Amino acid sequence: MTSRDVQSTKLAVENTDNETPNLWRRYRRLPRNVVAIGLVSLLNDASSEIIYPLLPVFLTATLGASAEAVGIIEGAAESISSLLKLFAGYISDRIGKRKWLVVGGYALASFVRPFLGFANNWHQVLAIRLADRVGKGVRTSPRDAMIADTVSVEQRGLAFGFHRAMDHAGAVIGPLIGYVLVVLLVVNVTAPTRREFTLIFLVASVPAILAVLVAVFAMHESPVQRAKAAELPKFSLRGFDSNFKRFLVILALFTLSNSSDSFLILRARDSGVSILLVPLLWAAHHASKVLSSLWGGDLSDRLGRKRLIVSGWILYAAVYCAFAFVSSEWGVWVLFLVYGVYFGLAEGAEKALVADLVRPEQRGTAYGLYNLALGIAVFPASLLMGMIWDWKGPTAAFLISAVIGATAAALLLIFVRPHPERVMQ
Repeated sequence: MTSRDVQSTKLAVENTDNETPNLWRRYRRLPRNVVAIGLVSLLNDASSEIIYPLLPVFLTATLGASAEAVGIIEGAAESISSLLKLFAGYISDRIGKRKWLVVGGYALASFVRPFLGFANNWHQVLAIRLADRVGKGVRTSPRDAMIADTVSVEQRGLAFGFHRAMDHAGAVIGPLIGYVLVVLLVVNVTAPTRREFTLIFLVASVPAILAVLVAVFAMHESPVQRAKAAELPKFSLRGFDSNFKRFLVILALFTLSNSSDSFLILRARDSGVSILLVPLLWAAHHASKVLSSLWGGDLSDRLGRKRLIVSGWILYAAVYCAFAFVSSEWGVWVLFLVYGVYFGLAEGAEKALVADLVRPEQRGTAYGLYNLALGIAVFPASLLMGMIWDWKGPTAAFLISAVIGATAAALLLIFVRPHPERVMQ
């Protein structure tokens, strides 16, 4: 073989490699801003997830709250968060800037979170959680729009899959830290004291502070792309694609089945999982989310968003049906791992689909509407779950949620038909 033949072969291999890059190479090509946003989410979620798996136990075992109270707290917190996401997204579109809304949201959450350790009743926990979720509401829609602004349409699924994976990676690290803290600080794991919870919640504030610092210094503004003739965005559904509107309605229905994961933790405790193992169970669940999000984001770019979302929702319904009857510790572990795959299939694909269906100057508002659709149903979903749990037991509560989730998947398959040729960059 001549040197020219060798060179030709090398060029052919390089061209083929560039045309069909592997998954790792595709992730390496993501813009630095997407990586920075992912790191901020990782640190913030590590902080949040030290607390989250222990919070239902803190509420029920230490403060004496009922399952209905847990539903009220989580449902109200997520509802106010979702409502604020609409306004924050709209504002970011109007002013054409997003970064400082994102930074402010993370700063507020990092400030109020440590006060959970000093709560004396569930009403105080509700107030602190509401403030925490206000921060989330302010930052989320502008942050998602920043991601969509930063990447091309061919990278949308990948970018959102990467972000969700980083977010969930923080949720792996957080519970592991929580587990270590329980081992080191809790004398009696069957009955942790309020003081022990206080120490754990204070330690949880450290990664949140680091997240704010990274957001300030490593994240860069992504100017809103607006056509010269385009009007400023209006606080309305007018002008949005009809498929986007149908998607929002069906998403709200699905969210009615998607109550707070606090109920999954309570179900795990009922099935024999000790408080010492709850953080490890939560970490394993999020590890499943990390792997499936990296895989699912790439699949949504190549196979289509709707197919991934429908598959994820059907899997969700199946998992909730199984939670209705689970009675063993090993069964809980399996279900938590499979439940993580649902997030990998659906979360990134949902957010990428939103960007596919709207114009660039509408993205902040669109993500606000997307989160509003979640918020409309998230409070009644958690409240309904808690009420049915107290009235008829967990089996009935999980079965009803499974039926609603499966119904939403069928409606999405039938009524939402995005046209690839109309996807806007």
